[in-house]
Amino acid sequence: MDADPDLETALLGPLVAHRTCGDCTVCCTVLKVAAPDFSKPADTPCAHLGAQGCTIHAARPGICRDWFCGWRRVAAMPEAARPDRSGLLVSLGFERAPRNCLEGVAVTVRRLEGSGAIEDGTAAAVLDALCDRLVPVWFSDGARKMLMHPDEEVAGHVLTGTPPPAPLAAEVAAWRARYAAFAAPDATR
Repeated sequence: MDADPDLETALLGPLVAHRTCGDCTVCCTVLKVAAPDFSKPADTPCAHLGAQGCTIHAARPGICRDWFCGWRRVAAMPEAARPDRSGLLVSLGFERAPRNCLEGVAVTVRRLEGSGAIEDGTAAAVLDALCDRLVPVWFSDGARKMLMHPDEEVAGHVLTGTPPPAPLAAEVAAWRARYAAFAAPDATR
């Protein structure tokens, strides 16, 4: 393993060898991009997106070369979870002004319009694959965002700084230690 992996690799894992984007271009439409060499608004197709995919693929900007969705990185996610097939886009997000410590650096599972991933069980399988590590997981349907991991009781103690019951003490302490940089001063007890 690289001595200094990027944050996405450290939190989600390396690229899964047998998974490729193929003809999936969900990220080219859904994501907001604000990089020094390229930008585009969210929910807007990239100006370089053509009928056959990226029209400048060989010379695409660095952000497009380096960013990969969660399906490309998390081997435990089912094959059916590829964004264009499932209607779910999994990404690591960074909030510049988080409302709480569990929003600063977190995984977001975004359900795209028209997705049947909740009904067919794909969303549950994706959440099961993601909710086993010390990384907050949020689920968004575009209108609202819900914290899925850690569970409500653990999150409550992490966010309020209240002492947890003994069975949760180690887990709450681990979350607090990991996300202390994002915690409010009074929630670090």
